[in-house]
Amino acid sequence: METNNKDISILIVDDEPDIREILQFNLQNEGYNIDLAESAEEAAKILTSKHRLILLDVMMGGISGFKFADQLRKEGNSTPIIFLTAKNTENDMLTGFSIGGDDYISKPFSIKEVIARVKSVLKRSREASSEVESNTIKVDDLIIDRDTKTVTVNGKLVDLTKTEFNILVLLVENSSRIFSRSDILDKAWKDDGIVLERTVDVHIARLRKKIDPYGDCIINRTGYGYTFNIQNK
Repeated sequence: METNNKDISILIVDDEPDIREILQFNLQNEGYNIDLAESAEEAAKILTSKHRLILLDVMMGGISGFKFADQLRKEGNSTPIIFLTAKNTENDMLTGFSIGGDDYISKPFSIKEVIARVKSVLKRSREASSEVESNTIKVDDLIIDRDTKTVTVNGKLVDLTKTEFNILVLLVENSSRIFSRSDILDKAWKDDGIVLERTVDVHIARLRKKIDPYGDCIINRTGYGYTFNIQNK
């Protein structure tokens, strides 16, 4: 599904008023929301999590574009950055990419090229975000990361065993289903040898305590098995 450009905010940082104006005019015509800053210092005050992209001039008075980008990356800010610069040597390009830049456009530039690069970087950013989200399960403040095999509750890391983690993922990912003890054994224990069905109850009891207050979401339907229902929190 295509993203509506009206939902995308871009921050343009350049000390040349004419450059800011032409970029603002053309990107707004593409439907983007545009904010302007004439220096890195001003940009630092304006930049928020709503901005999906920064068009950043390299050669500015005060803090340079490269230095500002480096500061952002060291602070953990991963907002995509396209550098705009009159410097087009290979070393400058390598510097831009090495400090976390996503693209590099030399001045003078074609507006068509800028728009194409903006769309390309935003598309890559969306795809990367979708990939990260697909490996993360969020239920309110219960967050399960399938890549790192970690679980956090209200921002605090929860120490789960491999089996407890597998049970939690199974139930949360399939919250509309009820799993019998036999189902849970097959999917959470897999090839761990012979395990009694009663062992499922023991592991779920421990799991409930560890993920409190979300433990109440794991419901035992007598005669059927276990399910996860966030409405029970």
